[in-house]
Parts: sequence; C-alpha cells; structure tokens
Amino acid sequence: MNPRHNHKQCINRALQEAETLCHRQALQFTALRRQVLKIVWESHRPQKAYDILKKISGNAKPPTVYRALNFLQTAGLAHKLNSQKTYVGCSHPLTKPHCCHFLICTKCGQYAECCDSALTRAIRRVTDKNNFSQIQTTIEIEGVCARCT
Repeated sequence: MNPRHNHKQCINRALQEAETLCHRQALQFTALRRQVLKIVWESHRPQKAYDILKKISGNAKPPTVYRALNFLQTAGLAHKLNSQKTYVGCSHPLTKPHCCHFLICTKCGQYAECCDSALTRAIRRVTDKNNFSQIQTTIEIEGVCARCT
C-alpha cells in the first residue's frame, strides 16, 4: 500500500460517494448498508462475507450481510471477486457505465481495480456482435504484484 495514502480519507470518500449515488437513484442507504460498505473499505484487501459479519455490531445474521452486499453490488458500490468469493469497494461508483478489471496478487492479497477503455470497447464489440445484452462485466487477473516479485 502507498505509505502516503490517507486511508481514513479514502473510506470517507467512499461513504460520501455512496450517499450521493443513493440519493441520486432514490435508494435507501441504511445504517447497516453503510456499516457493511465501511467494513469492505477498511482494508485494501478483498473481504469475505463471514469476516464482514464478524465485524458488524449487533447480532446480524448471514442473510442480512448477504442482502446488504447484494444491495451494494447492485447499486455499483461494491464488486464481488468470484474467484475468491470476496467483496471489494468500487473505486469509482459515480462513473457509469464501467466495466471492472481487477489485478489480484496471489501472494499478498492486494488488488487494483483497473479500467481500460480499449478492453471495455472490445468486450462491447463481442457482445454486440453476438446480440448479447451485457449486464455486468468483471475480469479478474491473478498474478504477483511488483512489491511481491
């Protein structure tokens, strides 16, 4: 992680953007959804649903956490990394539409959300050519980051 990175500011920005997005789309950003999103952003590592559950105050049950995570995904505030069954916060939720491409370090667990317009256009050409209505695209590339090499 970047030593100059202000993590508290990063979390606050993510929560402010979530409030803005939910307000614009008339979505309810409940206290539980806010808490789950904050937990997702507390680490720059993907979070498992049960790890999130352990950090929630109160006596939340697994379905409650999964519903909150589903809301965050649907709203574009979080992404699920299917290869790891983990969740990460979206680094640019106010940018629509966007495809997400993730670089995931298999050694340290750090990830980077990347956007590449050329890759996005290539995917769109393939879906258009096949008359396929794209709902969501998440590409996960596993490897070793520069710090771990």
